[in-house]
Amino acid sequence: MNAREADAMDATQPTTETSSAGRLPIAVLVSGSGSTLGALADAAERGELDASIELVVASRPDAYGLERARARGIPHRTVSRKAHGDTESFSEAIFGAVRASGARLVCMAGFLSLLAIPEDYEHRVINVHPALLPSFGGPGMYGRRVHEAVLEAGCKVSGCTIHFADQSYDTGPILVQRCCRVAEDDTPETLAERVRAEERAGYVEAINLVAAGRVRIEAGRARIDPAEA
Repeated sequence: MNAREADAMDATQPTTETSSAGRLPIAVLVSGSGSTLGALADAAERGELDASIELVVASRPDAYGLERARARGIPHRTVSRKAHGDTESFSEAIFGAVRASGARLVCMAGFLSLLAIPEDYEHRVINVHPALLPSFGGPGMYGRRVHEAVLEAGCKVSGCTIHFADQSYDTGPILVQRCCRVAEDDTPETLAERVRAEERAGYVEAINLVAAGRVRIEAGRARIDPAEA
């Protein structure tokens, strides 16, 4: 058996069971404004996202993402990180709600708490990070801090990464990356806006790849199968 055959034996493919409407049922996790949630909901309404948002879960009761969900009639709930003593109980509460919703894919969208991902949702949780991983990731690297670090390093390009989440921060198989330029006069705010546009497009692309059954996890990497003719 050669190395490629051995890797293939270990390959797994994210489950892509669809809802009655033919779309992949997803849950979206938020901690703040929910701007990515809004972008995903807009894409679904335009027919650009092959998924249906079945549940929104916020880690804070004051997260504006809850208001976005309420305004769109999306089922939503709060699972407060502060109300749970450890990561395990917090994660159990979240995934209990996700299972009850029927969601087959979990999308972390500005969700800032570490999760303990249970076995039945392995390779079924994705996250977006506002930089090109593995650079500028890890504990404490989120929001403005990321863009400040990119500018301080003198990078000429930045972008975003959508990846499968695992048991640590900003690791796990990379699914989609999109790039944007870094201007000489950029501030963290102007760079963030440019990256944000790539995040929205990249997240839709990533979810659609999973919904189409084109993603395999092989030897710790996300492999994208060609689209059917």
